Amino acid sequence: MDFNRVKGMRDFLPTDKIVREEIITKIKSVFKRYGFVPIETPVLEKWETLSAKFAGGAAILNETYNFKDKAGRMLGLRYDLTVPLGRVFAMNPNLPTPFKRYCIDKVWRYEEAKTGRYREFYQCDVDIIGTESLLADAECLAIAIDMFKTLGFKNYIIKINNRKILSAIIKHIGIKQKIEQVFREIDKLDKMIVEEVSKNLHELGIEPEKVQKILKIISVKGEPDWVLKSIKKELGDNKGIEELHKLLTYAKSMGFYKNVELDLSLVRGLGFYTGNLFEAKAIDSKMTFSIAGGGRWDNMIGKFEGKGRMIPAVGISFGIDRIINVMRERKMVKELKTFTKVMVTHIEMEEEAIMIAQDLRNEDINTEIDMSGKKLSKVFKYADKISIPYMVIVGERDWPKITLRDMHTGEEEKIMPKDLPAKLKT
Repeated sequence: MDFNRVKGMRDFLPTDKIVREEIITKIKSVFKRYGFVPIETPVLEKWETLSAKFAGGAAILNETYNFKDKAGRMLGLRYDLTVPLGRVFAMNPNLPTPFKRYCIDKVWRYEEAKTGRYREFYQCDVDIIGTESLLADAECLAIAIDMFKTLGFKNYIIKINNRKILSAIIKHIGIKQKIEQVFREIDKLDKMIVEEVSKNLHELGIEPEKVQKILKIISVKGEPDWVLKSIKKELGDNKGIEELHKLLTYAKSMGFYKNVELDLSLVRGLGFYTGNLFEAKAIDSKMTFSIAGGGRWDNMIGKFEGKGRMIPAVGISFGIDRIINVMRERKMVKELKTFTKVMVTHIEMEEEAIMIAQDLRNEDINTEIDMSGKKLSKVFKYADKISIPYMVIVGERDWPKITLRDMHTGEEEKIMPKDLPAKLKT
């Protein structure tokens, strides 16, 4: 029988799980700093919810795990955390707004499994619902920059764009059909060479001169304000240009203007985006995937309600797995095998060792007590193997003093048990 994991799924052993928990703790601290509160949703959703036209879009449904339950109901594993949030808010319309939520949990997509891309993975989202103010958009970007700073990131860039500008470009060029497919091809420009994207657009039936026009317009690069002026000359007045201009104004006020780059080819794959778009990438990394992304999604919640009203929403999602991969590549994480700071072992004085261990735990010092019954040398080997920093040996020969051993240096000293917490806290 084959008892291997399902393809694209992973086990997290202590070294991986400890790193993950440490990083998530730091990320949560940033979210809380900005006033966000947690919610949790089921991993299973009704298929009608996940497959709604106004949700993730047709393309992502090909990657969605779905099945019938024993009652014959069609269900699916959530492919992101935004669609469930839209449903939750529609079911709880009396939530105070702006509603600022964060959620860190697993999602599933049946896609090609490779480095940096898994079929089961964590997303880490913040969203603001109920305000049209573009200050909410700016706050999502400020959170991203604050989070990267907290984690120690230096070489990264956050790209921004606006769906309304992309729609205006398509209309300006005269493309009236297969617009979502055109968007999806444009979004591949950071993964494929221009010639391949051009070929794909031709195969959609877009005339060569229109393809060249699209590629020319969206290839404009430079300082964000200059790019906006350039596109305004091409398109004239446009709501998307106004929204990006306001976002950049906030970026200057909040001190992160230098961290953003205006990229007119940025689309974002999910179909629910309506306005400003964000995507973060690590610079000079083997990990070429985005490490964060999001934007405005103003139309989803009202459609879940069935009332057709516009309920504004904006958010950004961080890819925990990809962030960890980049941090490991750059040696930004300390690889720990245990949370334990000290192990207490004994020689014929088990009761005293237990009391000392409990006293240390009461002082909020992470403590293990040896329960192996092995020789002292083997207990040392165990502690060394999982990198426990200190050992305490309780034995009749030195009692009432105990031995504190620094496992890194090998140095030992005899101290009274009452002095042990202070020693370990220094």
